[in-house]
Amino acid sequence: MSGKNLNFEDTRHPLLFKGDDAAADRTGVSTKLRILHVLFASEIAGSERYCIDLANGQAALGHEVHLAARGPNMAALVSDRVIFHRLKTPFLRRLRLRRLIASSKIEVAHAHLSSGCKALATVSDTVTRVATLHVGFKAKQHAHLDGVICVNRAQTSRLGVYAGRSAVISNWLPERGADRPLDLRRQLNLPPVTRLVGAVGRLHPSKGNDILISAFLQTAPKDAALVIVGKGPQHAALQKLARGDKRIHLLGYSDNVAGFLRNLDLFVSPSREESAGLAILEAMNEGLPIITTATEGPAEYLREHPVRFVDPGSVESLSEALADWFRADDVTASARVTYDMRPFSRLAGVGNVLHFYSEVAQEALRTPPAISILRG
Repeated sequence: MSGKNLNFEDTRHPLLFKGDDAAADRTGVSTKLRILHVLFASEIAGSERYCIDLANGQAALGHEVHLAARGPNMAALVSDRVIFHRLKTPFLRRLRLRRLIASSKIEVAHAHLSSGCKALATVSDTVTRVATLHVGFKAKQHAHLDGVICVNRAQTSRLGVYAGRSAVISNWLPERGADRPLDLRRQLNLPPVTRLVGAVGRLHPSKGNDILISAFLQTAPKDAALVIVGKGPQHAALQKLARGDKRIHLLGYSDNVAGFLRNLDLFVSPSREESAGLAILEAMNEGLPIITTATEGPAEYLREHPVRFVDPGSVESLSEALADWFRADDVTASARVTYDMRPFSRLAGVGNVLHFYSEVAQEALRTPPAISILRG
C-alpha cells in the first residue's frame, strides 16, 4: 500500500486521534470526519441500502458525509444531514469525482459495488480509500485501494496478496423508518387464511428466485401464495416460469420492506450466492420463520439461530423444506420466532466502520511512500 500525504498536527490526524475527549462520539473517533460514499448502482437492493444506512448513521454522529450516486431514487432515502451529489452519466464521472473530493476536502472515500470501486481506484492516495466487499474481492477493482471491509470471514481467504488493510465487519440491522401499515392479502385480493411465503431481493439469477418459484410450484397447496419483492433483469423469465399461476406474485420494488415482511408467514432466501443478506436480518427482526440457502454469509452468521438451511441451487432441497413447513399445523406454521438480534447492532456496525478508517490511516503512516506509476 502506498504512503499517504496526510496533513495533521501533533501526530493527531482526524482519523487517528482517539480517547476520552469531550467531543468523542461512541465510535472512539473524536474529530469529525469528511466522508464520501461512492455508489453508482442503477437500482436499490441490499448493498445500496447498506451504503445509505451507513451514510445516514455516520451523519447522525456528526460527521460531514457526502454521497455520490447516479439517480434521485437514492436521494429520497438519505438523511437531510447527508450531502447528495448526483453524477448521473459515466461521461467524465471519474474526473468529477476527483474534483468533488478535492473541493470538499474529503478525508475518507468509501466505494460500494463495481463501478464505485473502479472510479475510486483512479483517485489520488492523498485521501484514504476503502471499499466494502458486497460481492467479493476483485483485484482489478480493489487492489489499489487502501482498505477493504469483508462482510464475512470466508471473503478474507480470497484476498490473496492484497497489500492493504482488511477487516471483517458483518452487516447490521438498518435503521427502520416510520411504521407503514400494509395489508398485503387485501391488496392482492387473497383470503385471510392464505399462507404467505415471501422473498426480498434483486431479480437476478444469483438470487435464486427461479429456484424458489420452481420449488413452490412443486410443493405449495392451493391456499398458499408466493410474494416476491424486487426488480431486475430476470423479471420476464420468472413470469414465464410461473406459468400464469395466480398464487405467484412478483411485486416489484418496495420502499416498505418492513410492512411487507409483517404480512408473511414464512421468509425464504433462495440465493445461489450470498455474501451477507440484509433482508434476512429484517425478516429475523420481524420474528419470521426462515428457510435460507447455506451460502457463505448466512451460513456464518445464522449458525446459532433457529433457521432451516437448504442446498444452494437445489430445487429438491428447497421443495423438501417447504413441504415440511406446509405440513405443520396452522398454529405452528404461523408462529413467530425469537432471534437474538444483539450481534446485529447498527451502532456497533457503524462504529466498527469508523474505527476501520482510523486503522487504515495508521497503516498508511507506518508504510514508506511508494512510487506510483500512473497509466492512462
